[in-house]
Amino acid sequence: MTSPRPGLPAPRVHHPLFARFYARVSVSADTRGGLGALREELLAGLTGRVIEVGAGNGLNFAHYPAGVSEVVAVEPEPRLRRLAEAAALRAPVPVTVRPGTAEALPVEDGVFDAAVASLVLCTVRSVPQALAEVRRVLRPGGELRFFEHVAAGTPGLARVQRGLDRTVWPLFFGGCHTARDALGAIGAAGFALGPYRSFDVPESGPRLPSSPCVLGVARR
Repeated sequence: MTSPRPGLPAPRVHHPLFARFYARVSVSADTRGGLGALREELLAGLTGRVIEVGAGNGLNFAHYPAGVSEVVAVEPEPRLRRLAEAAALRAPVPVTVRPGTAEALPVEDGVFDAAVASLVLCTVRSVPQALAEVRRVLRPGGELRFFEHVAAGTPGLARVQRGLDRTVWPLFFGGCHTARDALGAIGAAGFALGPYRSFDVPESGPRLPSSPCVLGVARR
């Protein structure tokens, strides 16, 4: 196994209050808020070896299809990683949970058939470096499956997102930034965008700063 590249930052990620909050709210959002169905859509049809970047508390694990031979799940936050390890024991496919950051994935070059980034590019410290690492560990032609917050297409909400991202939102929500351009960053990292769709979460009711999302596929 190769080590992270020399000079790459591997900062300690520790958000204990957010981790407790997320562990509770995310389960409810899956069962009552429709996120479980989105996870199913995100992972449908995957096969072979998969790396999941920023696995959180492991809610994706239950949705991996039988064609997946192995999942290596990387999660830097200690409390969430412990919850992910428990979820891995109940998963329908083999899952190994490892510590590590998206910017310095602790795995070899070109050994995965697919990568999954699920509500994680909003939190990483360097989106270009995280995507460069994903590209490094994928085989040629490998897939990147993504489900991410994005900047709003309406000026009013986009201004609110930018203001919150500069002030309180990352502090309260584990480093999350609501106004990042995930699609633009994926293209700039050398991936070829495939099918994707944009939508709000929740799909009805008031729009929150975190509501605009995108879900789709890109290829190395």
